[in-house]
Amino acid sequence: MTGLFDNDGPQGPVELARRSVRQPALRKRFYETAEAVPEGDAFAVRLDGKPVRTPAGRALAAPTLPLAQAVADEWQAQRDVIDPSKMPLTRLANSIIDGVSDRPGPVADEVEKYLGSDLLCYRAGEPSGLVERQRRAWDPILDWAAQTLGARMSVRDGIVFVAQPDAALAAARAAIPEEPWRLGAVNTVTALGGSALLALALLRGRLTAEEVWLAAHVDEDWNIERWGQDEEALARRAFRFAELKAAETVLRLR
Repeated sequence: MTGLFDNDGPQGPVELARRSVRQPALRKRFYETAEAVPEGDAFAVRLDGKPVRTPAGRALAAPTLPLAQAVADEWQAQRDVIDPSKMPLTRLANSIIDGVSDRPGPVADEVEKYLGSDLLCYRAGEPSGLVERQRRAWDPILDWAAQTLGARMSVRDGIVFVAQPDAALAAARAAIPEEPWRLGAVNTVTALGGSALLALALLRGRLTAEEVWLAAHVDEDWNIERWGQDEEALARRAFRFAELKAAETVLRLR
């Protein structure tokens, strides 16, 4: 079965969020049961016993039964129609199968680029309340990266680029996973949060998805408290958080 996710691909979460807000025409549910079954060295998702295909025509399958079952559960949870915007784990699985499995090197390079200008290393000079929030949210992760990964990153006020020590970048780069599913999840978290360090902290179990989200949105939440937020922005945030939770599911069940 193909077609439902043909236009998703490995695109960014912001674009996908915009699509979810636009609410494209949805296909009616045409199956009774979604399940995960063994298939070679993996576990495939089946709809009434028939295979599900990714946009590239590959089998929608995961390396562990719990992960494949979590994907199948998304399909089972669909009601009258199949809404891809409510299936973040399926979208992530498609992206990993079609966009990461055959090219892990370039994907790891994308994560590494974030290390050179990681969100956690650029601080506000004022107001004092925001400065303190950033310190509380980000300093413990920088300390963790230094102690656990051996990556001692440089921090500065403002947005002017600061070159990170080569040793710190090398140490953090060594922590980026090579296995495609973990790598795809880390890449997703990095892009969502603007921080490879937060993604690595989630990978290593130092942070939960909720903690990553709060740390990644310190500045945005500060502004929301002062200026408010419209419904479309709230919908985008909910969509992006679901993407983050899907990545956490991959890391937990892989």
